[in-house]
Amino acid sequence: MPRTLRGARLSRHSDYQRVYQQGRKHFSASMTYFFYRRGDDLHPGPRIGLTAGRVLGKAVERNRIKRRMREAVRLNLEHLRSQVDVVLHPRKSVLEMDFSRLRAEVAAIFSKIETAAGQKETSA
Repeated sequence: MPRTLRGARLSRHSDYQRVYQQGRKHFSASMTYFFYRRGDDLHPGPRIGLTAGRVLGKAVERNRIKRRMREAVRLNLEHLRSQVDVVLHPRKSVLEMDFSRLRAEVAAIFSKIETAAGQKETSA
């Protein structure tokens, strides 16, 4: 049973800014993602943030994109075990793509983040 996103969400503006300024930026087929490896023990496990700006369309389209993204993240959250903050910036193509492809892409992103976070832990 997949975990809920309630405890694994970025909620404060300062958290998003920390990820943008101190984290790493990467690209996938239908989204840009940022991640930052945390060193604190205040929030165990990963935290995920989603963005959907006006460039993605009207409110109905943005909300649909966010719903699809939240579900794909929820179904793949078990792939991410490190203490990282992740921000996902979807492109408009997320609205039209098959959900199984979206889910597979989020899983691939999480596994890449997990690998990168694991390499930093062993080198630190």
